[in-house]
Amino acid sequence: MSEQSTSLTDMNPDIEQLKSNIRANYARQNQTAKKGQIVFVGSSLMEIFPIEKMQQSLGLDKVIYNRGIRATTTAELLTAMDVCIFDLAPSRIFINIGTNDVGFGVPEADFLANYNEILRQIKEELPDTLVFVMAYYPVNPVADFGESKAEHESLFARRTNEILELESSKVAQLAQKYHFEFINVNAGLADADGNLRQELTFDGGHMLPAGYEIVLENMRKYL
Repeated sequence: MSEQSTSLTDMNPDIEQLKSNIRANYARQNQTAKKGQIVFVGSSLMEIFPIEKMQQSLGLDKVIYNRGIRATTTAELLTAMDVCIFDLAPSRIFINIGTNDVGFGVPEADFLANYNEILRQIKEELPDTLVFVMAYYPVNPVADFGESKAEHESLFARRTNEILELESSKVAQLAQKYHFEFINVNAGLADADGNLRQELTFDGGHMLPAGYEIVLENMRKYL
């Protein structure tokens, strides 16, 4: 399995097995990965970020490893902290996790408690690591991407820009609690109505490489 995924439309029906395979693949890669580098961690929004290809033009003195896993919640990340973060002993971490909690209807108290525990463990295990907690990207629930009504409702029943902005503000408070930096790298992603620009997404909830090019440009100063 390749480190990057360019599409979510070819998901294995057995998503739990697929996620297990991705974690196993990361564990193998970690055995030869350099320590003290940069790690991107989160759900599909991070997994499909083609950062390993894009970083070649950045001229960084560190390697960026992508450890995003599709359909992952905060609770699931807590079970995979070693393979996604600690085994790599990164010097910088960029984290974008929680939109699946919102979309799947995980109670907010549980979601935030899990996120708090993720950050607490990072602070304890990697006290000198710089951690950047990312604001959630906007979505586009209004454009037609050819999906069925059921698919549309499944993705956007709870995943609205208003809710994501609210949860971003609460995640920002968690970041502040641990003296981590909360960053919003979304400038240029939204249209005049606040929705993710249609040309930057293939389903309204996940971005095409063009969207990530904008995000990466906004992230440069933190890398």
